[in-house]
Formats: sequence, C-alpha cells, structure tokens
Amino acid sequence: MPVIEASGLTKHYRTYKKQPGFWGAVRGLWHREYETTAAAKNVSFTVEEGELVGFLGPNGAGKTTTLKMLSGLLYPTSGSAKVLGFTPWERDDNYRRQFALLLGQKNQLWWDLPARESLELNARIYGIERGQFEQTVDELTVLLDVQDKLNVSVRELSLGERMKMELIASLLHRPKVLFLDEPTIGLDVVSQKTVREFLKDYNARQKTTILLTSHYMADIQALCKRVIIIDHGTLFFDGQLNEVIDRFADFKLITIHCEGTWSCSSESLVKYGEVVEQAPGTVQLKVKRDRVIATCKALLDELPVSDIDIQEVPIEEVIRRLFAGQKSGVR
Repeated sequence: MPVIEASGLTKHYRTYKKQPGFWGAVRGLWHREYETTAAAKNVSFTVEEGELVGFLGPNGAGKTTTLKMLSGLLYPTSGSAKVLGFTPWERDDNYRRQFALLLGQKNQLWWDLPARESLELNARIYGIERGQFEQTVDELTVLLDVQDKLNVSVRELSLGERMKMELIASLLHRPKVLFLDEPTIGLDVVSQKTVREFLKDYNARQKTTILLTSHYMADIQALCKRVIIIDHGTLFFDGQLNEVIDRFADFKLITIHCEGTWSCSSESLVKYGEVVEQAPGTVQLKVKRDRVIATCKALLDELPVSDIDIQEVPIEEVIRRLFAGQKSGVR
C-alpha cells in the first residue's frame, strides 16, 4: 500500500480583481469582480514507503500548494489524498505526529532563543522522552556538524547553520514522512553538499518517505531517482530522473573568465559550443555532456583563460525543454 496517495487534487483561489484608479476603488465597494486561479489541477500520484521523490516545477507551478494539502495546512477544492492512511486535512493527532513539513523560506525555530531551547519545546509538544531527545539531537548535530551551535541564538546563526537546525527540528520526532520545500535555498555549496549527504544517508537508514522540491539540479540528481514534474498546477511527468536528463538536459554550461578585457567574436567561439552570454573577459557556452572534458581542455589550451566554471543546467531550463517536447508530441 502506498504511503502517499493523491487523486485528482485540485486547489482554486478566488481573488478580488481591483480596478485601477480612485473610481475603480469606489466601484469596488458595490460591485466586485473576482477571478479564479488554479494552484493545483487534478494532481494524481503515489509514493511508496522509503522513496525519495523529487517534486519539480517552475515558480508558481503548484508544488508548495500540493505539499501544504498533503500536510493538512490547506483544504483542497476537490480531489482526495491519503498519507499513512490518514486524510491530511482532517488533522488527526496521530497523523501530525508521523510527518514533518520543512519550508525553506519559513522559520519554525524561535528567533531570539538558542536552538536547543526551541528543540526542547518541540520535544515537549511531541511528548518525546528525554533520553530519546538527547540521543536524536546528539546524532543529528554530529551528522550536520552543528553540535557547537546548539546554545547560540537562532538570529546569530548563519543561514546554513539555521537551515540545519530547522532540519533537526523537523526530524526530532522521527517522522515516517518528510515534506521538504527548498531545503537548500540560499545555502553555500559546502552547506548544500552537507545537507544532501545527510538526507541521502538518513533516508537510507530510516526508510523515511521523502517528497522534495528544489530548484537546484544538483539536489535532485544527488538524491532522487524518480521525479514528478508539474506546471500551472498540472502534472506533466512522473518517472525516472535519468529519462529527463538524457532527453532534456543533455548539455552543461561552461563559463570562462579570461585575462584583462579579452574579447572574441561569437563566430570564432562556435567551435567550442553554443554561445549563451558574452561580455568583455567572460563567455558562457552551452556544451553537450559528452564534450565537456574535451571542450574545457581546448579552451584552456587555446584561450587566455584565468578561471573556468562548469554548471548544471538550471532546473527551469530542463522543465522548459520537457514542456516543449510535450507540446510538440515528443514522448
């Protein structure tokens, strides 16, 4: 039996459409016009126990809305869902003790208190025994390398340290299901890598079912074999990540910085790859994955390169290509 089942989940928002100007505001006192926005439309999928699934889409696609419905924060306009056998928006206490929702742009820790005090408050709320609390905190702080930050006020922590504490707070009661919405947003490369490795290890050891949204392709590639992609509230793709990457993200972006204000015509750079951006001293190229190593070698040998950077394609670009293929009938 799947741990997460969503069937035809739909969420509509009715918003007031204000007319411009003073007289528009006056008319709105007697006659108001409304428009309906579909944040999620007929979203259906299942997730099995222990799966770590990427839930992707461009900004405004409906990812966070769907996670909020599955966690019981929002009531759907129509459709149904079961998580661990519970209907989320009924908000059964037994269900609330078995899942966690971490929103990367929302704080759950008390800003002016040391992180430990917020964690102890959460432990009281969930009825966690003292011995289990200490064991869990010790284990997670060591894995995330923040054991020396427990007694520091949350406001004094760096963004990376704060996100790690937020993650510990979410896992304190050892949930069976974890909803993660942009858990690495704004983190530096080292902190992103630490969080990714932690989540991968935690999922393998605890068999926690995880639904993860992220705009960082590195997060998805490192953690998820399966991805669910939605846009404008509608599910577009549900399958293996490898299929998406092979068909729609078969290139990388190479950025080179050259000495001084070196410049070169786009025509002469075409042999290395497609020129995406160009400025004095800087060029960004789009290069096929199987040509990245050879292209980097050629660039270093033939141009006055002072720095070189290789990046994955932004997830928005991958999704755009997927949607373009979908509209043109590509399967």
